[in-house]
Amino acid sequence: RKMMSDRLSRGKLGEDITADYLCKNDFEVVARNYHSRYGEIDIIAKNSEFIAFVEVKARNEKALERPAAAVTSAKRRKIIQTALIFLSEFEYDLQPRFDVCEITIDNRTNMLIELNYIENAFDTEGFL
Repeated sequence: RKMMSDRLSRGKLGEDITADYLCKNDFEVVARNYHSRYGEIDIIAKNSEFIAFVEVKARNEKALERPAAAVTSAKRRKIIQTALIFLSEFEYDLQPRFDVCEITIDNRTNMLIELNYIENAFDTEGFL
């Protein structure tokens, strides 16, 4: 039970850190935890050129694999389908982009160890 709440709070912390990073890099967060029947997108942000659909993967420093490795083909399909619903609901004349933000957090202090922001982490090739 504690492990689940640790994971949820680490996820929320990772999303907060990512939203802050995006704002510092000239993006405006337009939605967080956007849900569709297919799934959820952690953060949707825009700048003058792109609408970015961002998957946040937060891990502690002892994780064996890169956080982005958890963004499986099935997860990418859900994100793409959810992004299509978002774009049909809200009109944006911007280039869509699928990004992943890897966050590594210290277990003891809950402090950020590393942020690795991957632009264009995947595309719709093979999914549409």
